[in-house]
Amino acid sequence: MRRSIPLVAAALGAALTLAACGGGDTDTEDTGAATEETGGAGEGGTLTVWVDETRQAAVESAAAAFEEETGTTVETVLKNFDDIRADFLAQVPTGEGPDLTVGASDWLGEFTTNGVVAPVELGDLAGDFEEIAIEAWTYDGQIYGLPYAIENIAIIRNTALADSTPATFDEMIAQGRAAGTTYPFLVQVGEDGDPYTMYPFQTSFGAEVFAQDAEGAYLPELELGGEPGTAFAQWLKAQADAGVLSTSMTYDIAVEAFKNGESPYILGGPWMLSTFEGMDLAVDPIPSAGGEPARPFSGVPGFYVNAQSDNQLIASDFLTGYMATEEAQVALYEAGNRLPALTAAADVASEDPLTAGFRVVAEDALPSPALPEMGAVWSFWGATEAGIISGSIEPVAGWEKMVTDIQAAIDAAS
Repeated sequence: MRRSIPLVAAALGAALTLAACGGGDTDTEDTGAATEETGGAGEGGTLTVWVDETRQAAVESAAAAFEEETGTTVETVLKNFDDIRADFLAQVPTGEGPDLTVGASDWLGEFTTNGVVAPVELGDLAGDFEEIAIEAWTYDGQIYGLPYAIENIAIIRNTALADSTPATFDEMIAQGRAAGTTYPFLVQVGEDGDPYTMYPFQTSFGAEVFAQDAEGAYLPELELGGEPGTAFAQWLKAQADAGVLSTSMTYDIAVEAFKNGESPYILGGPWMLSTFEGMDLAVDPIPSAGGEPARPFSGVPGFYVNAQSDNQLIASDFLTGYMATEEAQVALYEAGNRLPALTAAADVASEDPLTAGFRVVAEDALPSPALPEMGAVWSFWGATEAGIISGSIEPVAGWEKMVTDIQAAIDAAS
């Protein structure tokens, strides 16, 4: 089970004498049950880990070997994933947070700005992970935490209705119309817009959200505007006029329509696949709408180490020695259906052709920006896209105003 003992293990003995901290969260209804299941502290102390329901069993499986070999008890505390970001930010400064928590890579900028997470020294182990996974967990040249999965959207195709996904959006729509289904293509928009899902079409016009340096690190410089941005805005309007995009198309409606065979194509992620069980599917790259590659965001969930924890060395040892193994990462894949971040585990998972399809798209995906400035983007971005599609916002003027509003919000927060 155990992959290796990192350098930090040399200090493990000393760390074990430290009192366990971060006994954490008591505001979830499942905390008591989780605590009861994991028992009390062993002779090596206790690590407290916040997990969501999907990841809990896989973490506890890896923890069993850790507990046996080190005498340290790992206490998992079940949390609603949507609550973890705010709770971690609120509790760590008060000394009440866990030693470790699951989380998303795009929280990293806010977490480091607030000083609530500690770097993790992966050393040569970093080379065993998919490149985009390490890139997503690197901030100001340091790796914070351990990635365990990669998730991105792609075209999910009903192979009974279409034998391929063309390279361009217009060709895909034409092929979708030829299928004779209710919808040539399905994508969720909703009344609030969905810039995350629409992002690959936007990038195909060359309008990325923030600039990147030569190493791929994001810079707090907006790239949404200019000619590429307004060209994308005009494309949104044209697709709405053609009946391809609609704010009435929510996630639930789109998924149900695809499930019922009302379209050969849907743009979505691996989280949809369980709904389509029994259908003959393929996962394909996203067609370009603007001429350049259609590059979606890639989210990389992983584990953060509490910067205020007295057990940082033990926490790092658990992550690098037990959660970075092929066995643990495959277990997390089987629990959540996301491509593993560890390459050896990703190879195993890619024996499933659908997972392999998402992996191909991930190779050209862009990490979701971890910049704190990203928090000023989403609401303006989504509202503008939805307004253009619904017809309430003129595309060019509306897009330019959106960029101005976002920049003003970033300036006000700095």
